[in-house]
Amino acid sequence: MELPQKMKAAILVETGQPLVVDEVDLPSDLEAGQVLVKLSYSGICGSQIGEIDAVKGPDKWLPHLLGHEGSGEVVALGAGVRTVSKGDTVVLHWKPAPGIEAAPAAYQWQGKRLNAGWVTTFNEYAIVAENRVTAVPAQTDLVVAALFGCAVTTGFGVVTNDANLRIGESVVVFGAGGVGLNVVQAAAMNGAYPVIAVDLHDNRLKLAKKMGATHTINGSKSDAVSEIGKIVEPGTLDCFIDNTGVPAVIQSGYELIHGKGRVILVGVPRAGNNINIYSLPMHFGKRFYGSHGGDAAPEIDIPRYMKLVDAGRMQLKELVTNTYPLDGINDAINAMRDGSAAGRCVIKF
Repeated sequence: MELPQKMKAAILVETGQPLVVDEVDLPSDLEAGQVLVKLSYSGICGSQIGEIDAVKGPDKWLPHLLGHEGSGEVVALGAGVRTVSKGDTVVLHWKPAPGIEAAPAAYQWQGKRLNAGWVTTFNEYAIVAENRVTAVPAQTDLVVAALFGCAVTTGFGVVTNDANLRIGESVVVFGAGGVGLNVVQAAAMNGAYPVIAVDLHDNRLKLAKKMGATHTINGSKSDAVSEIGKIVEPGTLDCFIDNTGVPAVIQSGYELIHGKGRVILVGVPRAGNNINIYSLPMHFGKRFYGSHGGDAAPEIDIPRYMKLVDAGRMQLKELVTNTYPLDGINDAINAMRDGSAAGRCVIKF
């Protein structure tokens, strides 16, 4: 088929500034291994706010597109694509799956190259690498499907792959955003106790309760470490999962866990904000490590988790609390920043 020539997209032009929603030119042909998807929904992850703020350091790719979880329909295929077909309903994800890792799309904006990675989702159409899409049943709820690109697979992967959380183990989940809420849900489903959710916003903590948190703490109203100590005796906590990237929070988690406990880092500290810990306990079993998307395998995990949704065992619709058009993406980002959005914000195309 003839590819669409233009689309509307949200562009990061300058670090720390609102995204620019404008018309973007698509290439006339797909390269080998590329897949063209018409987006239905895109989630907005805290990672994108990190990209906007350049928390990992100066952004050398400006201007560029954003977004790494979404759902839509395959409308065209490049040469060599075998894992999806035209007309398939798909989840777009940032973790690689089987298939070709094709070249990033060559978009144009205002007559110049517009950078994009292997997948972007803040755009009406997306040219993505084959290994960044996974086919799902045609009847799948597309709003829910978008969350499988990151929020679900990361959140559940953190619990089952990184933390290896076992029945009856205690866990603190610090930060109850989109990923954090799924961490809470996964911990509860794994039989952890207590499951303590900490956040700065009551609306998110209320949702965390629905997801399975046994205790909640508002860190803006009380000292979180002191409150955790009233629930789990200091030095006895099994697992501390941080979604904030705040060094002081991470260091507190390291002190709270017992001698063979573990701290899992999901949030990323801003470049230069180093963590200061006494490392000797790590030689005797205390564990401290970062998560890379929950070590998820999209082609395995997405179908597996979807069975839980179909069986009514996993709550996902409840996690989508705010829906915006693409033109309202900056409003969505502001709602995430100020905490007025309790759960996942999604863009509807």
